[in-house]
Amino acid sequence: METTKQPRLRVAIQKSGRLSESSQSLLRNCGLRFARSKDKLFWYGIDFPVDLLLVRDDDIPRMLLEGVCELGIVGENIAREAMLERNGGQGLTALRQLGFGGCRLSLAVPENLEIEDISELQGKRIATSYPGLTRALLKERGVQARIVELSGSVEIAPALGTADAIVDLVSTGTTLRANHLRELQVLFESQAALYAPEALAEEKIPLQKRLLARLDGVISAAESKYVMLHAPREAVEEITELLPGVEHPTLLPLENSSRIAIHAVCREGLFWEHLEALKAAGASAILVLPVEKMLA
Repeated sequence: METTKQPRLRVAIQKSGRLSESSQSLLRNCGLRFARSKDKLFWYGIDFPVDLLLVRDDDIPRMLLEGVCELGIVGENIAREAMLERNGGQGLTALRQLGFGGCRLSLAVPENLEIEDISELQGKRIATSYPGLTRALLKERGVQARIVELSGSVEIAPALGTADAIVDLVSTGTTLRANHLRELQVLFESQAALYAPEALAEEKIPLQKRLLARLDGVISAAESKYVMLHAPREAVEEITELLPGVEHPTLLPLENSSRIAIHAVCREGLFWEHLEALKAAGASAILVLPVEKMLA
């Protein structure tokens, strides 16, 4: 008797680098466990039909576009560049932004040049490792420049006389300052995102939805806090308004007391200023706990 093979998803992630550990941690928090191959580049999903491919980050968009895998975690800047290079900016869908791997693609000029506006770079030479994305972002701002494509060490191009400015990834700005460059304008804010091809085999759609539900639960939990406190019954409305991202708190009576217990999930950042405001409104015994998992 012939049995139907269970669909599996293949997810490509960076094998090493700044997104690798965060990507692995995210998938572990989704309850995924893997058996690793000898070369450590293919991990087989044990409890959930999702397998991992560990590859170079530049290869992830290409593998998605060519149907090698169904999902990939990669920086938005790399995905956009690959789509512009191969498909005119189309072909992949960003399903979720993941909140890590943040950086910015910025235009920088030599410190000694009196350039204050991006329009002053019209017709100038701009060095970058992201030619497609740089060209598109400059076009959006009405600037046409001569793009000098470099695979690395972009920041030294002005000193070598091969470019008048650069467009490169910036996190702290230390590299720019070390090369006597100053950030003129941020062109694109990037972070890690979960990408998929625009078309997915129909039999794999339910599995993708299951994985996305788990992913949403992990992301929501990471951004949320569980708050417990005691408060006067008449202060419930004021305290609810002070709790960020709370819709319907749970109210519990306290035995032999005019006060009540309030339990709530805050879906936005909870800071010391919030706690101080709660105390001023009459709250006491305030306890804030992390949320490990959340499923709507």
